[in-house]
Amino acid sequence: MQVMDGCYINPNKNISEIGRVAIVELANDSGYPQISTDLTDALYQSLQKKQLFSLNIIRQNDPAWQSLQLDLDSTYTLEQLFAIRKTLKRDAILIGTVTKYTPYPHMAIGLRVRLVDLKDGELIWGVERIWDCSDKVTEYQIENYYKRQIRSGFAPLREQLAIMSQRKFLEFITYETAETLRPRTWNNQPITIVLKKR
Repeated sequence: MQVMDGCYINPNKNISEIGRVAIVELANDSGYPQISTDLTDALYQSLQKKQLFSLNIIRQNDPAWQSLQLDLDSTYTLEQLFAIRKTLKRDAILIGTVTKYTPYPHMAIGLRVRLVDLKDGELIWGVERIWDCSDKVTEYQIENYYKRQIRSGFAPLREQLAIMSQRKFLEFITYETAETLRPRTWNNQPITIVLKKR
């Protein structure tokens, strides 16, 4: 088991072999209903940029999802996982919850997500964290995020924007979350497959 900084990666699963993943619109434990949709969309975009697998969003009101009659924040039996796989035609499912959201006096968001293999029910990847703009660690992470993303003199301005703007803050959080999802490596080096032309 590899657990680090609120993140779990199953060492026996190769993320690059997953294939098709459904991300179900996040459940919401906050008092702000729209945040689950906004965070789901931002997470979808960040994961798409990694190009690890085929990904589509399933909304909570989607008839296919509703027909399964499942609680979003629970553990599923193998029979339920088989039903999800058959109904959604996916190899894995990404489910989770917005555990906290406060837009003021300082923005804070809590997120718990897990990627489950629908073939055997094993957890492939999971993240559980809280980002709080009043926390020095989050402030430092935002600063590093903009140093990596933006190579211009506008980084300090953008750091402040991330703290004030919900959209920018969600981009930061979902980027940080997606960065923890990495393909299996060999001797700490990414596995690369080179196809030669004949």
